Amino acid sequence: MGITAIATAAYIVASLLFILSLAGLSKHESSKSGLTYGMVGMGIALLATIALTVEHIFDLDDLEMPWLPVVLMAGAILIGALIGLWRARIVEMTGMPELIALLHSFVGLAAVLIGWNGAIGGPHFDDVAAEDHGAMIGIHAAEVAIGIFIGAVTLTGSIVANLKLSAKMKSAPLMLPGKNLINVGSLVLFAVLTAVYVARDAKTDTTGYVLLGVITALALFLGWHLVASIGGGDMPVVISMLNSYSGWAAAASGFLLGNDLLIVTGALVGSSGAYLSYIMCKAMNRSFISVIAGGFGIEAGPADDTDYGEHREVNAETVADMLTNAKTVVITPGYGMAVAQAQYGVAELTSELRKKGVEVRFGIHPVAGRLPGHMNVLLAEAKVPYDIVLEMDEINEDLADTDVVLVIGANDTVNPAASEDPGSPIAGMPVLTVWEAENVVVFKRSMAAGYAGVQNPLFFRDNSAMLFGDAKDRVQDILAAIH
Repeated sequence: MGITAIATAAYIVASLLFILSLAGLSKHESSKSGLTYGMVGMGIALLATIALTVEHIFDLDDLEMPWLPVVLMAGAILIGALIGLWRARIVEMTGMPELIALLHSFVGLAAVLIGWNGAIGGPHFDDVAAEDHGAMIGIHAAEVAIGIFIGAVTLTGSIVANLKLSAKMKSAPLMLPGKNLINVGSLVLFAVLTAVYVARDAKTDTTGYVLLGVITALALFLGWHLVASIGGGDMPVVISMLNSYSGWAAAASGFLLGNDLLIVTGALVGSSGAYLSYIMCKAMNRSFISVIAGGFGIEAGPADDTDYGEHREVNAETVADMLTNAKTVVITPGYGMAVAQAQYGVAELTSELRKKGVEVRFGIHPVAGRLPGHMNVLLAEAKVPYDIVLEMDEINEDLADTDVVLVIGANDTVNPAASEDPGSPIAGMPVLTVWEAENVVVFKRSMAAGYAGVQNPLFFRDNSAMLFGDAKDRVQDILAAIH
């Protein structure tokens, strides 16, 4: 059996493993096995691709130094692996969202480079009848233009997301005049340029390169504008959306390279990312189309300067008494818990309270943190039992009968303005209705607004109290008081 046949079989196995990986990652209990399936599948795919590439290189009779491309490929793989291992080892969980955004940009860059390589190298007519060459040239040109466009949008969009998530760029949405017209006009212009590029005389390479250059520049601008126009509080959906874009970019590259596995993998990532974005938009009562258009999270006007009164402060000892005397406790974590690395203390507090007969559960908002599933991963890392970690829809109806709610580092996801203030930027977004509980304790470093820049009336409610300071330290203080 030749290497080509073995590689084809390996690609089929890898595709099945990727599907199993997605299935496993859909549930907490099977997420570890899902991750393993994905890693094994990618390892098989990489080895098969290397074998195919090496075989192809040494089959080229006119290549003077066939070993040189192999050395370059091995060097690229080694450098990439070392950088990946280094970043994975040093990244904090709080830095995971921006790291993932940056990784998406690499996929976009790869798609752009593959597209330009396809334009320079031209179509390959292996196993294609002579009378079909004209049609193949047109198809190839369309693949090049679409691949470059999707890749470039993913590239700059992901870079902007990374800058916003890492606070190197303001999280507020960019509001250029005629924002929607800019986005729609860019798409229309891309369609026109692509049609001209496909229909051009293939012999005039200079014209083709100029058109591709304009398409690339247009796509780079559109990717930047799309994500810059989205408010920082909506970054979890943006990350999911960019994940989808990176998948379609990979699929486009697969068509250009004639690689079936890349097409399958890209389609899996693209469709699953799009579906996740849709689910999250439904959970936040937002329009999926507005996300794609780059207008997410800015439908409503700016928040007003309403005077909500004075807030009330408590200390750790008081909170400890409230918890030990409670029958039911719900903990709603947010990005602040991740920043403080308080998940381990929260897990220990949960264990201590359950030993005392207190029912403790967690309420997770669909966009808690800055990455889909961010809070779930943190709690799983701290060994919090899966069965007491509930989604917003599962816990909301029980909050009115809850004695104490601990809001640890969350802000926008527990903001009553979403349901009570039609003029709020987050108006209409479903939130955890923690204010319905008998007592609410909010862990925060200060009274500053959340990532979306919206004031939270919850902080001033009669049944709410503020526990200021580092969440990790305050949780430890509560544990000390309980003991």
